[in-house]
Amino acid sequence: MKIQVEKQRLFIILFSGFLLWNRVESIRFDLESGRTKCMAEDVKSNSMTVGKYHILNPNEGHPLPDSHKITVRVTSSYGTNYHYSDNVTEGHFAFQAAEAGDYIACFFAGDHKASTTINVDFDWKSGVAAKDWTNVAKKGSVEVMELELKKMFDAVQSIHDEMFYLVEREKEMRKLNRSTNSKMAWLSFLSFFICLSVGGIQLWHLKSFFEKKKII
Repeated sequence: MKIQVEKQRLFIILFSGFLLWNRVESIRFDLESGRTKCMAEDVKSNSMTVGKYHILNPNEGHPLPDSHKITVRVTSSYGTNYHYSDNVTEGHFAFQAAEAGDYIACFFAGDHKASTTINVDFDWKSGVAAKDWTNVAKKGSVEVMELELKKMFDAVQSIHDEMFYLVEREKEMRKLNRSTNSKMAWLSFLSFFICLSVGGIQLWHLKSFFEKKKII
């Protein structure tokens, strides 16, 4: 019975992942001049990551003002630089993550005397969602059903890899918890020993004081 429940749970996870993996929406945010805004994405090792960004024109039909330019940098949690563009209105990046962890995209708007608010549209995809399925269909001349099967297979593979990644993270967390508990136990023992020592010293000091005063 327990095995059947686990199978049903796994099927729900896989099916939900297949339904949701291609729901990717761009993010729009305001960036004030002289300020920096950063966003993080958890990316697995060897996963493909693509992103594109552009500044929305506040006055349609007119060129963007010179103040509407930004600097963009994408780095890993280890400080490795994967993308850098300075004084641009739009751009894109694509790379294969060499290390797992949080990847950070930071947007900086130059400081101006008159404060300016820049509206940025940012689209960031990783893993299965980062693949260009249109080009896959054109290059391979595959049928619609075969393309859907390829999408489903890659989605399942991505979920499979994600599950193993979460298991490894869970092992690391358990190891960290055991190490923390061990340190806390030693710290508690040390604190208890210090309290007893201080209490003993206080009793000895009071006894000596009373003996000098001939109270006892």
